[in-house]
Amino acid sequence: MFEQVLDAVRAHDRIIIHRHFRPDGDAIGSQTGLKYLIKANFPDKEVYSVGDDPARYGFIEGCAIDTVSDDMYNNALAVILDCGGASLISDTRYSLAKTTVRLDHHLFTGKIADTEVIRPEYESCCGIVTALAMEAGFTLDKTAAKALFTGMVTDSGRFRYDTTSTDTFMRAAYLMQAGFSTDEIYLPLYEDELSRVQLRAYFIGKIKLTEHNVAYIYTDRAEMQRLAVDDFTVSRGMANVMSDIKGVSIWVNFTETDAGVLCELRSSLHNINPVAVKYGGGGHAKASGATVADRETAMRMLNDLDKMSNGAEI
Repeated sequence: MFEQVLDAVRAHDRIIIHRHFRPDGDAIGSQTGLKYLIKANFPDKEVYSVGDDPARYGFIEGCAIDTVSDDMYNNALAVILDCGGASLISDTRYSLAKTTVRLDHHLFTGKIADTEVIRPEYESCCGIVTALAMEAGFTLDKTAAKALFTGMVTDSGRFRYDTTSTDTFMRAAYLMQAGFSTDEIYLPLYEDELSRVQLRAYFIGKIKLTEHNVAYIYTDRAEMQRLAVDDFTVSRGMANVMSDIKGVSIWVNFTETDAGVLCELRSSLHNINPVAVKYGGGGHAKASGATVADRETAMRMLNDLDKMSNGAEI
């Protein structure tokens, strides 16, 4: 499955790894994991990570972003990870590279790179990078293994989501052969400041239900200013406070920002991706996102999700 990807890695002395902006654990884990796998197995190659701040995933060992000048892309390979669309790539200079490769597990929406491996059935992009390492017979670097395991855990919902398979656990077992303790991952991943716990409690209090039990939260600009927290913390960070509510199989978090209303759509049963795509977004079958212009448009999206929850096709 990875022959062309490996050929591209072997053919270039400099490799620059990109992932999506506002990174989650899978984006940072796959970027860091691939970087250290290549460094361990091709020690003569230059390998760099680029993109915006790792934010709350900065605890992942080795995830620091490198300084890369434009001319370093000359004759380089750019690898794009965990990106379902070109507009999501953090640092658009990947287009300056001689050769481009993409590894991704989002639903395919269009070609980005010269060589692509798109596998939506995988629980995570980290799972794809791990499969590459297994197929290639790579020496398993501990820093890489910890990063990849972290992303596998976060994007599978701690191995709860239905993309988790027997192959997922085989890949996880392979990574654990590197000799790390899961405490090294779970403790920094799930510990929180009291203020964050209190913020989650606040948003739990904001949950509303539609007629057909779609759970939603709407946070307007005035409330965002009063809370004095960043967009990502509210939008992505609070989406799953609505998960695990009995009788709720679809939930959506709306957050007003300078860019528009951020919409984070989730489901335990339905393919909500067509709704996200209808409003200019995308993602996975049961976890997608979009940005819409205003509250009125967001409410039309909510109405579509309510119809879906009642059995209608969108």
